[in-house]
Amino acid sequence: MPYAEITDPADDRIADYRALTDVELRTKWEPPNGLFIAEGDLVIQRALRGGYRLRSVLVDQKRVDQLTELPPDAVVYGGTQPVLEAITGFHVHRGVLASFHRRPLPTMVQLLAGARRLAVLEGLNTHTNLGALFRSAAALGIDAVVLSPDCADPLYRRSVRVSMGEVFAIPYAKSTDWRETLSTIRQAGFTLLAMTPGPDTVALAALTPEQRSRPALLLGAEGPGLTRHALAASDVRVAIPMHHGVDSLNVATAAAIAFYELSR
Repeated sequence: MPYAEITDPADDRIADYRALTDVELRTKWEPPNGLFIAEGDLVIQRALRGGYRLRSVLVDQKRVDQLTELPPDAVVYGGTQPVLEAITGFHVHRGVLASFHRRPLPTMVQLLAGARRLAVLEGLNTHTNLGALFRSAAALGIDAVVLSPDCADPLYRRSVRVSMGEVFAIPYAKSTDWRETLSTIRQAGFTLLAMTPGPDTVALAALTPEQRSRPALLLGAEGPGLTRHALAASDVRVAIPMHHGVDSLNVATAAAIAFYELSR
């Protein structure tokens, strides 16, 4: 296993890991270069099992000898905690980071052909919510995820970490034309279920067997919810019955409840 000790935070060999807390910088660096960062042993192992190709590893030099489950040709860089913090911008308390190559995303047609239950996400731009939602989708019977053009990146480090690496278990595709994508989903035989706290909704538990047969659950961002176009494009507006005057739930929480109900 090739190994090199890093003593200079400006070393070009570890450019993949620089300023990991700067969302804008990472957005400009990772997708254009076809890379993403995984944090922690468990997440790294799930990325490897998911078929993602490892580019390099950055680890606390005290832990180098513990890296026993990496490919034999893995390039490993080690440094002290102060050096790692100077590189990344935070205390690497999990002890290990890895840079992976992204894979080409499936086309929308390919994604829909292999799915029975969909999560269709519009405007979700909070990485924490996105990661939690992917984890619930993997656990509760969702086959694939469709992202609107303005959704956050599921492979951003925080999304990956919150999902515990389950973003690697669920295929997803990103739309380039949202109106066309919603139309394509319906034409593929899915029933678009718009989750909204608004009026004229049907309780999830009251959906008919036909409406449940190939559900595509539309979920919007915190605050604004679904756009008027998404609501108009849906077949049914659905809601989770609330108590004590509560009008809505966090989108990741609501999604988990809905996924469970739709997979029963």
